[in-house]
Amino acid sequence: MKEPNAEARRLLRIAQRDYKSFQLLRSGGEEYRIDATFHAQQAVEKCLKAVMSVHKIRFDRTHDLERLTEQLAVNGFPPPFNAQELGRLNPYAVTFRYDDEEIEQISFTETTKFVETVHQWAKDTVEGK
Repeated sequence: MKEPNAEARRLLRIAQRDYKSFQLLRSGGEEYRIDATFHAQQAVEKCLKAVMSVHKIRFDRTHDLERLTEQLAVNGFPPPFNAQELGRLNPYAVTFRYDDEEIEQISFTETTKFVETVHQWAKDTVEGK
């Protein structure tokens, strides 16, 4: 098993890569909204898992931000947004990648707020340990 702080830092590095991808795709405009939001969801997911790792909270292989958020909250480390709020990003993890059904659109403004806030929270948490 990897040392929790090392694993948390690794997950944070991967989250940073997805965050940068989100920023690049966002700059391309509405045409890239779904692809950009996929990377935002991935960044938030890795950030949540980084915080879980540093606090030695076990997590399953899942893309479900609601589930991860609830696990953090139950263990006393609630993220800056609740499960329902972050859960709005869930369809971007799998649904749009494997299905062509319509999914609820989230504005770039709201997505940016989610990813920037959660990323900073995770960074502060991981670097503080």
